[in-house]
Amino acid sequence: MEPTEPKVYLRKPNTHDKFALMSAYADSATLHAKWTYPPNNFDSYIAQDHRYLVCHPQSNAILGTFNISGIVRGWFQSAYLGYEAFAPHQRQGYMFAGLQLVLHEAFNVLNLHRLEANIQSDNIASIKLVQKAGFHQEGFSPKYLRIGNKEWKDHERWAIVNEHWIDTTVQQ
Repeated sequence: MEPTEPKVYLRKPNTHDKFALMSAYADSATLHAKWTYPPNNFDSYIAQDHRYLVCHPQSNAILGTFNISGIVRGWFQSAYLGYEAFAPHQRQGYMFAGLQLVLHEAFNVLNLHRLEANIQSDNIASIKLVQKAGFHQEGFSPKYLRIGNKEWKDHERWAIVNEHWIDTTVQQ
């Protein structure tokens, strides 16, 4: 019998999460240093339509976040996926479990056709996360995104379409 992934739940952030999120980003500064920076405005961050917190079911601790952004409807039905794990919860399977729930949300609730994640090439843990979830590398984008409003960084483009996704959130 294979070990199961850690169970998590997703929820929308609210104003009561502001200081916990600020603390989580501060505690994760070393982990995030090469790839991301804390939001400039936590109130706007919390208010994002499709921002989800990955939480531990027993402690309710915030383990990480996901964001579905740039949703384009019509013939495209596509969006971008962003995420970050918070220290010391990284590399414990929580984000993979959360990603399964986010994919369910994207494909079954938001009715998207495609979800794209753009990842810096040296962020091996992040690449492994999306690979394990069924994303496929589609290309490379030089100087794609200005990280922390500081430096333009190259990114690999990974995507998954709903007909290639297997819903693991459904009980067998």
